[in-house]
Amino acid sequence: MKTRSIALSLALLTMTALGVRAQSFEIGVKGGINLNKIDGRSFNDQFKWGYAAGGYAHIGFGKWGIQPELLWNQTNTVTAGSFSDIYQRGLNNANVSLNYITVPLLLTYQPFKMISFQLGPQFGVLVNQTENLVQNTKEAFKKGDISGVAGAQLNLFRFRVGLRYFVGLNELNGLNSSLDSWKNQGFQAYLGFRLF
Repeated sequence: MKTRSIALSLALLTMTALGVRAQSFEIGVKGGINLNKIDGRSFNDQFKWGYAAGGYAHIGFGKWGIQPELLWNQTNTVTAGSFSDIYQRGLNNANVSLNYITVPLLLTYQPFKMISFQLGPQFGVLVNQTENLVQNTKEAFKKGDISGVAGAQLNLFRFRVGLRYFVGLNELNGLNSSLDSWKNQGFQAYLGFRLF
C-alpha cells in the first residue's frame, strides 16, 4: 500500500508540475457502463453489467497529454456451480458485487482533434464487496487492484464518448490463490462532459 501511495503522489506531483507548461487543460465528469468478469475456475465464465461514474482532468501538450481520473466502478459476477468444491463451505451460484474507487492515469495521444487514444495503469481500492461467499469468512477479495487500460475516445465539442478495455494485473483472490487465481477483465463505455 505504501508503494501505491508513493506512486500516486509522484504522479500527481508530476502532473501538477507539467500543468504549468500545459497547452490545454480541462476538467469534466463522466459516467457509463462496465461489462466485466472475474477470470478463474471459481466464477462463471460470462460478462456481467456494472456501472461507472466520476470525474477526469486532461492536461494537453500538443498531440500528447495526461488524463488522471477518479471513478467509482462496479464489478458484478456469479460464483461457479463448483465453487464449494474449490473452497469448502463456499456458496455456489452466488451473485457477487464489488465496488471500487479507481484512479486511471492515462497517457493520451490525439492525432486528430476529434479522436484520442489512451493507455496506462489503473489503481483500484475495493470499498465494498458481497460478503459471506465462504461461511465464516467475510472478505474473499483483496483490497487492491491494478489493471492495464487501453481505449479510444471521440471528442465532440464538450462531449467525450469512449470505449476502453481493461485487464487485471494482480491477484484478487483473498482466500487462497494457490487453489484458484482470480483476475478481472472487461470493457467500459462512457459519456463525458467537459465542464471547463
